[in-house]
Amino acid sequence: MERRISFIDTKEAIAVLGKNDEHLSLISQHFSSKITARGTELMLDGEVSDIEQLTRLINELIYLYREGDPVTYHDVRYSISMILQGQADFLHHMFADTVLVTARGRHIKPKTVGQSQYLEAIRRNYITFGIGPAGTGKTYLAVAMAAFSLKNKQVERIILTRPAVEAGEKLGFLPGDLQEKVDPYLRPLYDAMNDIMGTETVQKYMSKNIIEVAPLAYMRGRTLEDSFIILDEAQNTTAEQMKMFLTRMGFGSKMVINGDITQIDLPAGVKSGLKHAQAVLAEVPGIALLTLNESDVVRHEIVSRIIKAYAQYEKI
Repeated sequence: MERRISFIDTKEAIAVLGKNDEHLSLISQHFSSKITARGTELMLDGEVSDIEQLTRLINELIYLYREGDPVTYHDVRYSISMILQGQADFLHHMFADTVLVTARGRHIKPKTVGQSQYLEAIRRNYITFGIGPAGTGKTYLAVAMAAFSLKNKQVERIILTRPAVEAGEKLGFLPGDLQEKVDPYLRPLYDAMNDIMGTETVQKYMSKNIIEVAPLAYMRGRTLEDSFIILDEAQNTTAEQMKMFLTRMGFGSKMVINGDITQIDLPAGVKSGLKHAQAVLAEVPGIALLTLNESDVVRHEIVSRIIKAYAQYEKI
């Protein structure tokens, strides 16, 4: 069977097939059909079932590009696995699920099944726990959902917080006032907000207290209503801190708690509040506990391999 797929222009062809045909080379490794690229056309020649899968794959990558997204090596690799597993419809659902368009015009959407389930859990529940390794997009997607909720007037403010755990340095010996001392711990939250909403917008909202970025200790004694509240690096909370944070929940609010239980920086003998919450809250209605793994890592491919290698080593 032969089939021809046409691109709008050479720019689209390069975006889908990759610079120097990097993506095309990856695709060719997983399909038996002969694939020939000529200018703005792609010729396929092979068995009917193989051609059908290839066509669906290329069309989904074209769709992703036309939605305004760069087509990355990860996108191609993950799309191939989804197509070969017969999950083409879910792949399209992921590519169509734009959470928000950033200040720079980039579309934020799930890149893996785990990320898609994570977003859906946030939408459906009062409190969502995202538990998984670095690079799975937990913080970034949570901040995107918070920005979406604020933009659509579902909440009146965003509150971002992390525990300021002393990892080798004493806060008292760091330069500056208290805010300057804790800012390094909160930097990933600032970075995500600035990337998604734009630095000027974030600064304006912070000056009006619409966005608040603060250490976890600042949450004590408060009731947080009509807010989207994100607790990051939750593996470094104690059980008492986690309970304190969760009970700040007020009417009209939504909480997202993220962490990686393989990177706990608490002193020896101190139980992680995130681990404790997993056991205590597993069956509570309105609370979702989502686990992401190395297959949900959307950073460089080597990051997934590193996480997997460490996980295997720790089982020995």
